[in-house]
Amino acid sequence: MITRISVWPTALIALASPVAAQQATAPSLHDQAIAAGYKAAMTCSGVFIAERTEPQIAADELSGIYPEYAAIVPKLTATIDRVQHRVTVGYSAGLPPRVSTWSADTGCTTLPIGTDPAGVKADSRPPRSVAAAKPFPLGDALPKIAYPPLEPVAKAFDAATYGKGTKTIGVVVLSGNRLIAEQYAAGFGPFVANRTWSVAKSITGTLVGIAVKNGALTVAAPAPIAAWANPLDPRRSITLDNLLHMTSGLYSDTPGNRTDAVYFGGTAVDENVVQWPLDARPGTRFRYANNDILLAMLSIRAAIGEERYRFYPREALFDRIGMDHTIAETDWHGNYISSSQVWTTARDLARFGLLYLNNGIWNGERLLPEGWTRYVATPSGPQPPGEFGYGATFWLLDKSPGVPGDAYGAFGNRGQYVIIVPSRQIVVVRRGEDPGSARFDIAKFTADVLAAVK
Repeated sequence: MITRISVWPTALIALASPVAAQQATAPSLHDQAIAAGYKAAMTCSGVFIAERTEPQIAADELSGIYPEYAAIVPKLTATIDRVQHRVTVGYSAGLPPRVSTWSADTGCTTLPIGTDPAGVKADSRPPRSVAAAKPFPLGDALPKIAYPPLEPVAKAFDAATYGKGTKTIGVVVLSGNRLIAEQYAAGFGPFVANRTWSVAKSITGTLVGIAVKNGALTVAAPAPIAAWANPLDPRRSITLDNLLHMTSGLYSDTPGNRTDAVYFGGTAVDENVVQWPLDARPGTRFRYANNDILLAMLSIRAAIGEERYRFYPREALFDRIGMDHTIAETDWHGNYISSSQVWTTARDLARFGLLYLNNGIWNGERLLPEGWTRYVATPSGPQPPGEFGYGATFWLLDKSPGVPGDAYGAFGNRGQYVIIVPSRQIVVVRRGEDPGSARFDIAKFTADVLAAVK
């Protein structure tokens, strides 16, 4: 069961409370394999995407993790091969080490349990070069002026004001197109990426929107999932709209649908995620689920074809709005694991928020369909209990004191937030590595930032 879910509202955290903490018995071989995959994946992305050191990764990405892996991971040794661009983590004398291998195009891919590293082909290409700096937001050149102090931004780093034990690693605030506040923790900075966790869900919703604008998909139509093609399969009635609103009706084995087998176990989206049966009529129940978003991304693959899908996140979105430090990762079948596995920077997420602040238009070009920003920020059908509502891959801050009712945002585990406030023309980005059950109070932080911005 999930114990650390800063992505979820309070009521959903209660639903996901652990049955027990760590088991007193020795961990199973499978738990050891998943823990090794966790360490391989995080180390690979941390080294080859974020360019962080092993001690930094241990202190942040591998600290305060799921309790069933927390005691195992520190005991495992990660071997970094900078020539073959991969990380291996041994865990058992009877099976090969877990392998996560880096690609210049799609970051790190975790291979299945039992894969022999000797048979893995390396990507010897260097990382993609970033274009010459242009003025922000089209690039990263900033005017040489001091930011006016924003007290809430400084307080976000004190690990107490907005949630006991939280760990803020970056904050960016935009007013219109202008960057008006920016601060980072030691070891991070404007070009150091970390994992988005579930902020990637909102990125997926955006990629769906671009496909809708281009005529490849219709949200009201059934999701084009090949595994559900049999006329007797009741899942054929699940629409793309159901998936984006988390109302698919699909069963999942845990609240929040952890999908460790995909994230760290090396199973593929198109073999693992498509298997779950219905246990509610589509459109009648809200259940936060990674699978719904993975299925939405799989629908894009079916709609646009293999050639376009291979580089779709980069070509459809990242390159077009200057998210030059963003990498979306895939499984070993080439499916984007876009419910969580995107690595990016606070500035790039600010650009993402700005696209929504500008009603889906970037630098004069419409990227999202007319009305899409309203669609993602509008509750439809069943809603989650608690302090936040839900639109289509975005959470709603319509019940948050001190925050305008039109505010909405992308939320991610370990304290990742992108808040869009159209009526104030403000974007607030908070990046975190919140450990364990620590939860950052994004509603209070947003209210305080809005009060501080004149």
